[in-house]
Amino acid sequence: MLYEYDQAAWHASDAVMATHPAKENLGRYIARKTDTGWEVAFGRLNESRDAFLIAALSIQGKTLQEFSVKPFETPQRDTGFYLFAAKGIENALKVFQGVNRQYNVAVLPAPENQLYIYFVPAPTEKDLYPLGADVRFLVSADGGTIIEKRQLHKGLIPSGGPVPPGATIAGGQHTHVLSNVPEDTDVFHVLARKPSIPEYIGTEIAIYEVNVDGTIKIVQRMKKHR
Repeated sequence: MLYEYDQAAWHASDAVMATHPAKENLGRYIARKTDTGWEVAFGRLNESRDAFLIAALSIQGKTLQEFSVKPFETPQRDTGFYLFAAKGIENALKVFQGVNRQYNVAVLPAPENQLYIYFVPAPTEKDLYPLGADVRFLVSADGGTIIEKRQLHKGLIPSGGPVPPGATIAGGQHTHVLSNVPEDTDVFHVLARKPSIPEYIGTEIAIYEVNVDGTIKIVQRMKKHR
């Protein structure tokens, strides 16, 4: 779902920018999945922090690459999901410490109506598919309280060098030091990376393969130390 969020935010942003909106009203984008597809709200918190002012709403069409745009001359007040998500992002930013680069933010549903807030390094021309230095926060349903902070990877994981002419890459690989299982952003990395190749993740207990369809399997279990 993190990959879908990223795709929705990307194509919705392109659709909104094509309308040449007044950028001072856009502020932040927040996406959510509805029964009919994704919608992405562009706006900002009001001064009293009790409403999210939506300046434009981008709505998915038949595919994740198609979005229409509904601009609002007078920003629309939202006091539900978008307000709670924006407050959650704001609170998480107060304690988030990442590497010195731009980050993308995603908000996804968590158990008990709580919210997951992800901070994932944004791609650049030099590093098209960055992996690592990412964090996931669990916040309360109203976005007002941080319940848990989970560091997913300790730092940025170097990507491979140039591929020799005529050669192909069979897969990527890295080692986990913070946990013994693949993380959400490992799956996101594999789904986003082009050309599509699997990622092999080594931990103390097993080597995992994250396949190009997002599925995970154990390819080798480690022997227990005596």
